Amino acid sequence: MLAGLSAILGFVAILTGLILIHEAGHFFVAKLAKVKVLEFGLGFPPRLWGIRYGDTLYSINAIPLGGFVRMLGEEDPSEPGSLAGRGTGIRFLVMVAGPFMNLILTVLLFSVLFMIPQDVPVGQVAIQEVVPGSPAEQAGILAGDTIIAVDGQDLDSDIDLRYSIALNLGKEMTWLIERGRERFSVEITARLNPPEGEGATGILVTTLNVHFEKRSEPFWSAPIRGLERTGQVLVLVRNEFAKWASGGSSPEVMGPIGMAQVFGEVVQVEEFRFIDRVITVINLSAVISLSLAIFNILPIPALDGGRIMFVVIEWVRRGKRISPQREGIVHLMGFVMLISLALLISLVDLGRIFRGESLLGG
Repeated sequence: MLAGLSAILGFVAILTGLILIHEAGHFFVAKLAKVKVLEFGLGFPPRLWGIRYGDTLYSINAIPLGGFVRMLGEEDPSEPGSLAGRGTGIRFLVMVAGPFMNLILTVLLFSVLFMIPQDVPVGQVAIQEVVPGSPAEQAGILAGDTIIAVDGQDLDSDIDLRYSIALNLGKEMTWLIERGRERFSVEITARLNPPEGEGATGILVTTLNVHFEKRSEPFWSAPIRGLERTGQVLVLVRNEFAKWASGGSSPEVMGPIGMAQVFGEVVQVEEFRFIDRVITVINLSAVISLSLAIFNILPIPALDGGRIMFVVIEWVRRGKRISPQREGIVHLMGFVMLISLALLISLVDLGRIFRGESLLGG
């Protein structure tokens, strides 16, 4: 019970921190642009405590999920120092600063992850079975073959192979195959929506002669790897939606309750050492931060992307803006839609929890 409560509190703290970093992006760019910031709040109202410094009230609020930045005249340009009274370039930078901060944080967290020494499984990636009619069979791959590399990148284990396939769905890859004493390359395309149970390429693989190697990246190259991993996660997200668009199952969607469930399930795995838990928390935090960046940049009213959309429309119309009243109504409708969607997703998450279902497949 105490472990479950600790996991929930830990998740709330992480989510709050990620959202505050997002809001801090809006806050600092607004301050630099001389936009009047009325309030920077930790949590959501009702307000518990606040202190004013300059024009800004810094508050602590009762609902401990995230935070907010309230700027003067977000839709009304009539007041001096208002956000809406600034040019399109300034407003664009203020709005995009939040998602940008989450993106930068994601790269930073992945970079830290690469610097932590970790045990990496290393062995021979051996093909156990090839499905008849699959891309692997068409490429001439046989059971018993060993996959040495994908697109010039050596494989340490079948985990690397699965990851490479997930990154290249719908694309042609070059596999370096070893068969006996012979090595040769084959071209193979991973299917977006394969028949159930066959996998994208139609092979069953395992790693033979596994041993573990301690690996980490030096601090000067870790940021490059962190940037690469961020880009790869974006590709994985895109591929999930590409599979859906081509007739596959819809991507798994979860709200804060579902995220908290995943966080709790992972950090409470008994076999995990302390360092494993730290790595897991950093990894999940990076993925959640990137999710916040992606979600907030979508052109949905009430989100940063929705407000950016109005700025872009104004720029395209050469300064002719949509009236503040109409923009406010659109954002209000978007807010109601988002709250309704959040409640629906939360009900689905709660139903899964009450049914005892695990998001980890266990």
